[in-house]
Amino acid sequence: MSTKPTLENISSLAKRRGFTYPTSEIYGGLASSYDYGPMGALLLKNIKDLWWQEFIINRDDMYGIDSQILLNPETWVASGHVSSFTDPLVEDKTTHLRYRADHLIKNWLKKQTDPKFEKIVVSDLSTAEMAQLIEQYNITSPDGNPVTPPKDFNILFETAVGAVAGEKSLVYLRGETAQGIFTNFKQVLNSTRARLPFGIGQIGKSFRNEITSGQFLFRQLEFEQAEIEYFFDPNKNDWQELFKKWQTQMMNFVTQTLGVNSDNLRWRRHSDQERSHYSQETYDLDYQFPFGWDELWGIAYRTDFDLKQHIQHSGESLEYIDPETHEKIIPHVIEPAAGIDRFFLMVLADSYQQDKEGRVYLDLKPKLAPYQAAVFPLLKNKPNLTNKATEIYRQLLKKVHTTYDDRGNIGKRYLYQDEIGTPFCITIDFETLENDTLTVRERNTTQQKRIAVSELVPYLQKMVNS
Repeated sequence: MSTKPTLENISSLAKRRGFTYPTSEIYGGLASSYDYGPMGALLLKNIKDLWWQEFIINRDDMYGIDSQILLNPETWVASGHVSSFTDPLVEDKTTHLRYRADHLIKNWLKKQTDPKFEKIVVSDLSTAEMAQLIEQYNITSPDGNPVTPPKDFNILFETAVGAVAGEKSLVYLRGETAQGIFTNFKQVLNSTRARLPFGIGQIGKSFRNEITSGQFLFRQLEFEQAEIEYFFDPNKNDWQELFKKWQTQMMNFVTQTLGVNSDNLRWRRHSDQERSHYSQETYDLDYQFPFGWDELWGIAYRTDFDLKQHIQHSGESLEYIDPETHEKIIPHVIEPAAGIDRFFLMVLADSYQQDKEGRVYLDLKPKLAPYQAAVFPLLKNKPNLTNKATEIYRQLLKKVHTTYDDRGNIGKRYLYQDEIGTPFCITIDFETLENDTLTVRERNTTQQKRIAVSELVPYLQKMVNS
């Protein structure tokens, strides 16, 4: 097998095979924005469905919701996003392009050989400390030009509700999905009669007006999050025990459900300087992307900060009444929060393989693959073969997610299906017409076996669910 793929390898395959496209490319695109093509939409849906199944449906202590993208703007005042949701930005004094100061410093540090620089943890630096470092070592833009001192820039997207000039109301595109969970806490509690501990989860779009660093899908203006707020009584539940259980389930989802190599994963604890002021403990589950280790999934013990903030700003009671003691408490929260687009990028990077003959394929778990099987007639101009292939395809379609492919020669069909990650290719040939058997080709090994048509569905179902 080849070494790990580059980001260029992955993005090239993603565009060539219809996983992702630069958005509105016919107009020159939009920075840090991508659309999901036919294969990407299928893969993305599979990832979301597996997350929802594992974290919402399969747990009897979880409830799912789907909140609005536009919330009352006071939501973001209460959460602290209006005052402190910022990135440190610098501007190239020559080109006037803007960059994240922390990204410039990280890239500069990678080129340094002096051991004294190894002690610098960029995530621990304040904006003022970044400014001092940039000035002291003359850190420049990617074009080699001097930059302005960094300033904090709020990354919430602003928009307005109302059509008449002068009557518009300022609102924000949500910067995270979590706040929709907190503002719905009381309604979920009243409508479900949930008892602590319990969680509320959702998958949805979020938006951040941030300067990105050209890392493909990793950081975008519009992205999708899968967030959970798990509420509990700190007097009855040990937060550290709950925290570890969630860490275990998070790791199991990535390694077992998504099939990612555990060697490419690590837990990283936030330092006191990096950790948010409302968090008592935060860990990131990092993945080794082609550009290095970076956050895939975060988990934080947020105490009772969020509910208290919304109680203070809304004037509404968000307390929980213990059904046994009738004591009123404000629940504490553990929050596992992931980016679905980062899951997607991780899966592409981790499954990308190239064998010694140069064949590229995606080693996707069958449940994750856009298609689990592909049906081919050996020749497309032979009606007896195409009719039989179509018949088998229609039968399979009801049981296994299947595609039909008769384009080009069969070798090219195999290579195409390999590159989109289809685990099994089924070929209908002249022997099929004689004895009702067919060949099944396995993606990773390219080995073929002949089985009876009557055995095909149970065989594929067994392989897909193994």
